[in-house]
Amino acid sequence: MSDAADGGAAPPARPTGGPSEEGGREGEAPGATGGAGGARDGEGAVPVRRVAWRPCYRVVPSRFPPIQLFERVADPADLDAVFAVEALTNDRLREQVGELARVPVAERVTGPGAGYVMAAFTHLAPGGGRFTDGTFGAYYAARTLETAIAETTYHRARFLAATREPPMELDMRVLVATLDAALHDVRGLGAARPELYHGESYAASQAFARRLREGGADGVAYDSVRHAGGECAAVFRPRLVVGCKQGKHLTYVWDGRGIALVYEKRLLRA
Repeated sequence: MSDAADGGAAPPARPTGGPSEEGGREGEAPGATGGAGGARDGEGAVPVRRVAWRPCYRVVPSRFPPIQLFERVADPADLDAVFAVEALTNDRLREQVGELARVPVAERVTGPGAGYVMAAFTHLAPGGGRFTDGTFGAYYAARTLETAIAETTYHRARFLAATREPPMELDMRVLVATLDAALHDVRGLGAARPELYHGESYAASQAFARRLREGGADGVAYDSVRHAGGECAAVFRPRLVVGCKQGKHLTYVWDGRGIALVYEKRLLRA
């Protein structure tokens, strides 16, 4: 479920302190060099900057509904106990919730919309994504819906082509949330750090992200590989994604060779 924003060919470098999505400012976060505040890796320090996207966008298959356990529990500290009790009578609960133990208690979230956020950390894609290696999760998001769609159509089409699927329609749902976090910022570093933006191999970017996460980093902001000028983020901490809710319903039309059409599904009459 990491395909909402999972790529990044970098456009020319932007100056520090550019405008944020809400009309504020993005700038250097405190402690921007060394340790969790800034990564020295190969070519030098990677700056840490506040990234404030209100909203950010993620697109996931509609077959993944919100996980009700996270929606219903009021206190994240109660998740283990409630899970243990409900698992006694619900054989499918573990499949629905995923690997809860992968998320430390202090980083868990509950309440409305929490199921969408937690799923990114408890259901891990085999092999991971650009900034996840399959042993830990991240909430991938894009600054605009256009970028989120470009990222997901690329990865959906690649998978469907590899498995030689016949023409079909894929129902997708848009997740809208607020992101306001201090992230290691590799936007604009495509020329300096090309290994992080490889079009096919994620080996270097996964190793980079693993070192950051182990050092306590909150995530990575990066340029989209699949949408020129687009921006993405891989967020390592669930609590940094706030107010997640379902937005539009989309359909991706696979014609046997590519995603030929994307359209919005709308209710005309109840």
